[in-house]
Amino acid sequence: MMTSRKANAHILYDAQTAPQTGQSALAPEHFTGSWWRSRGAVTGQAPGRGESLFVRAGDQAWVLRHYRRGGLVARISAEHYVWTGPERNRAFQECRLLATLFERGLPVPRPIGACAWRVGLVYQAALITRCIDGARPLASLIQAPDAATQQKALLTECGRMIRRFHNEGLDHVDLNARNILIDDRDMPWLIDLDRCRLRDPGRWQAGNLARLERSLEKFAPGQAKALMAPINHGYQSS
Repeated sequence: MMTSRKANAHILYDAQTAPQTGQSALAPEHFTGSWWRSRGAVTGQAPGRGESLFVRAGDQAWVLRHYRRGGLVARISAEHYVWTGPERNRAFQECRLLATLFERGLPVPRPIGACAWRVGLVYQAALITRCIDGARPLASLIQAPDAATQQKALLTECGRMIRRFHNEGLDHVDLNARNILIDDRDMPWLIDLDRCRLRDPGRWQAGNLARLERSLEKFAPGQAKALMAPINHGYQSS
């Protein structure tokens, strides 16, 4: 991946994808929703914290996501983070982690680029990734009363996928049913790697699974243990 700078904007990008924008490299405006809207290239918007837009870039479909805080700290500043250097901003870190995992053949969206706008001691950031064809969040597939039975094969495959990431050392700090996407071939993918990192094996692995179980309980009350059974089976048999 290559880096560039324009005024107060630091950019990290995959040079192979730059022609999709019609320019020689990604520019700061490509990381703003207004630029894509002005060209009629916005095709949809994803739910969740912040603005995540689906955009059409040439013959590719991309996802543009702006970083926003959650919890109590968002009351102070929802979009600003403390600047500690161009390589330590959250967008660059997630983009590089995605690139590493993508190169290892793991099911993560291909990173296109990241941008951080510095203003004094703080910054704002955005990330662009390739869109996953036909993606649906696992959360939308588990709400039927008999989902554990109907989706048994899919849930088992999700467990195998999580184990693959754990074998590579990925600690996904927000493993939940919205961050597991199912593509149009019924294969699971993992998204939203903000603040995630590669680590040696440890208790964090069980912590990831426990977080996922809490998420399943949120989206399918009373079914979490039944849903986790095939996930754990896939995880343990991999």
